[in-house]
Amino acid sequence: MLLISIGSIAIFGLNVGVDFTGGSLLEVSYEGNVPDKAAIDSRLSGLSLGNLSLRQAGEKGFILRTKTLTEEERVNILSTLSFGGQYQATQERLTTIGPTIGQELRNKALVAISVVIVMIVLYVAFVFRKVSEPVSSWKYGVITIVSLLHDVVVPVGVVAILGQFLGMQVDALFIMALLAILGYSVNDTIVVFDRVRENLRLNRDLNRKEDFELTVGKSLEQTYGRSINTSFTTALALLALFFLGPQATQDFALIMLVGVIAGAYSSIFLASPLLVTINTWRGNRK
Repeated sequence: MLLISIGSIAIFGLNVGVDFTGGSLLEVSYEGNVPDKAAIDSRLSGLSLGNLSLRQAGEKGFILRTKTLTEEERVNILSTLSFGGQYQATQERLTTIGPTIGQELRNKALVAISVVIVMIVLYVAFVFRKVSEPVSSWKYGVITIVSLLHDVVVPVGVVAILGQFLGMQVDALFIMALLAILGYSVNDTIVVFDRVRENLRLNRDLNRKEDFELTVGKSLEQTYGRSINTSFTTALALLALFFLGPQATQDFALIMLVGVIAGAYSSIFLASPLLVTINTWRGNRK
């Protein structure tokens, strides 16, 4: 999954939307009959608007994302979407974002994600400060970040593929979804790590000698049900939002769904085994 995701990002890149590049978002609706989306795409392709994205909004509306439009281009688009009077296209809203604002939003998004990652490492290191054997507390934070990178790279790779073949764009909702995935996934991982911490403390209080890998395995067994049930119920809600919710939130729901599945996988099969691997590697070095 990681190789496919990284390869997709490297080969296809991300289809960045107007939120970060600057441009115009035009929403139109139709009264009465609604033309086919393929027919609209065909007519818009002849207007020399450059890179554009057309998505359906509800049963009788469409959202067009394209370069910054002049007044003449806006009028021309509405006329084109009316098919010479065959349909009646009405402008619902027009939002224009300048390239400077787009650059500022992109920088703030990167800063937000970076701050979240740093704060997670510091928080985990602080919480596990009293459990420094056999694995140092700060390593729990590093392993958490490794798991989070997995949980973020996989949905980003999916977006890169969908952007290449279906025109999905990276916008503000995409950043919101990634931040939500970071929060959700770290919560799932911390639950497992917290159980490891409690079992290590219990072994120390009872003066019980137990291999670290057995303690981690026992902790996983105690949290399987919680991790799977939480992820499953969240996935059900996201599936309902994707299939029954409005068009505007479908991309958000899809990204979140992929992130939740990746997070459930990494919490069980990546984060905890990495604890054992680091401990084994540390023992071999000694």
